[in-house]
Amino acid sequence: MDKRHVYNSGIIGNCAYLAHIQGDTNISWLCWPSFDSSFIFGSLLDTAKGGRFSIQPVNEFSSKQYYIENTNVLRTEITTTDGSYRITDFAPRFRQYERYFKPLMLIRKIEPLESRPRIRVVCDPVSAYGQRSFDKYRGSNHVGFNNGVEQMRLTTNVPVSHFFGDESFVLSETKYLVLTYGEPLEAPLERTVEHFLRETIGYWRTWIKHATISSFYQSAVIRSALALKIHQYEDTGAIIAASTTSLPEYPGSGRNWDYRYCWLRDSYYVITALNHIGQFEEMEHYANYITNITHSDTGRLQPLYGINGQFELTEQILDDLAGYQGNKPVRIGNQAYEHIQNDVYGQAMIALLPLYTDYRFVFNERSDAGRWVDYILQKIEKTIDEKDAGIWEFRNFANHHCYSNLFQWAGCAAACKIGRTIGDQQMVSKAEALMQRAAQHIEACYDAERQVYTNAAGSPHLDASTLQLIMMHYLDPASERAKNHLAALERELKTPEGLFYRYLHSDDFGKPRSTFLICAFWYVEALACVGRVDEAVATFERLLSYANHLMLFSEDVDESDGSQWGNFPQAYSHVGLMNAAYRISMKLDQPIFIG
Repeated sequence: MDKRHVYNSGIIGNCAYLAHIQGDTNISWLCWPSFDSSFIFGSLLDTAKGGRFSIQPVNEFSSKQYYIENTNVLRTEITTTDGSYRITDFAPRFRQYERYFKPLMLIRKIEPLESRPRIRVVCDPVSAYGQRSFDKYRGSNHVGFNNGVEQMRLTTNVPVSHFFGDESFVLSETKYLVLTYGEPLEAPLERTVEHFLRETIGYWRTWIKHATISSFYQSAVIRSALALKIHQYEDTGAIIAASTTSLPEYPGSGRNWDYRYCWLRDSYYVITALNHIGQFEEMEHYANYITNITHSDTGRLQPLYGINGQFELTEQILDDLAGYQGNKPVRIGNQAYEHIQNDVYGQAMIALLPLYTDYRFVFNERSDAGRWVDYILQKIEKTIDEKDAGIWEFRNFANHHCYSNLFQWAGCAAACKIGRTIGDQQMVSKAEALMQRAAQHIEACYDAERQVYTNAAGSPHLDASTLQLIMMHYLDPASERAKNHLAALERELKTPEGLFYRYLHSDDFGKPRSTFLICAFWYVEALACVGRVDEAVATFERLLSYANHLMLFSEDVDESDGSQWGNFPQAYSHVGLMNAAYRISMKLDQPIFIG
């Protein structure tokens, strides 16, 4: 695995934006003013047209990156022949005036550590996905950027003239760079930045201290939780699958997708993982997002929506961008919004289940329980016999997918629980009847000869998504049917290292060549469920090796060399880690640290 491809970057964010900082100090990805806007720094997809924001020495250098413990504040230390220095990158987030302060503001603090290194700071943003540049002008203590529509300002104590030439300077004291969108920083620079840094560190550490996390690989769970948190767009409650677009599932695959949108399925998994550690604020924000979507009912729920609830996410190819390491196409938008994926109804129901059944919420005061559940049950009833595109969003064929019916079954089970809690027997009866219909479709996927559930009725193909039959307790984990089903999936889809393929049959783009990391974590959960806990722990530990230097995970892993591929970091993968750790800790009866 020494030559494996790894994303050499970390992320910062404040639930209003996300930025990627490379080990070489360059900000390679930042979309402003929102997650799904054009990048202002996008060298991740085109080094020539993507702009640049770097703080590099004039000579060769080495670097290391790490997070300030239990925060989303990232540090990059640079060592060169004439000295060393440290950059602290963060997105301000903290409680202020009874709400969260989360501006479109990126702060970079540069501190000399040893000797007097000579550095060069470059800040050249772009817009319209690299098609337009900004006019740059001098202020007294800032650099202004204007493209006729958008305005940004870089407030700094670095001499402004350095941004209008190619000059370097000796770093002899702490320097600050504050890049803002729209509203400039109008406050004492050093005092303000240091205050924002202290408050931001305090916010993240308090958030973690209030979490309930077992001792089983606690540090890895904390890092994943911090990464997941900043994938929620707090203004609306939407949770994005990843902050990037068009990072290929493997080189030359053409499987390059825009993940900067809210998949209802992915959001269910994120909410579940955060609920497991006692963080519920995200679920309440997400409930508002779902409510706004369902109030604009278009007949069925889409698999995904824009972060502001947009229905149309027209897919486009940007031919002018080179693509990540030359991998094309570069896509914005996602055609999957047009797909029929009927698992979404059950997932929406389960994601919000605690709001109506957990006594930590005052659900008796919620007036929408009956309406909401009835809405979802009606959708399940109308779609339960339909073919759909399935969890993996096949573009050109449909089936009665086992996974889709499983989550309709699980959604109805959740409706039963809500109905019993609020005393609505009619709701319970309807949900139970639909559960039986969903189960009939699931059983149509059972191959008695091979003792395994296939991906769809009448199909011979196996699919890692059917691991969920065990994890959702549709199959009793102690039953022979569950154990035989797991064994059959292992034989066909598992690699010797414990990685897992989604499936191995050809799809719209041919036969997949990369494993899907969340499937491997599902496998860990399934092992724990059926009582093979030692194997679950050993597999979990091997999977941790597929992280980058900051314990961040990609979507896909190449079996041959362990390379990271796909959009990064991937919320799915971090969800998988958290849920697998939770499942194992329950089996091991690990001590829980309660915030």
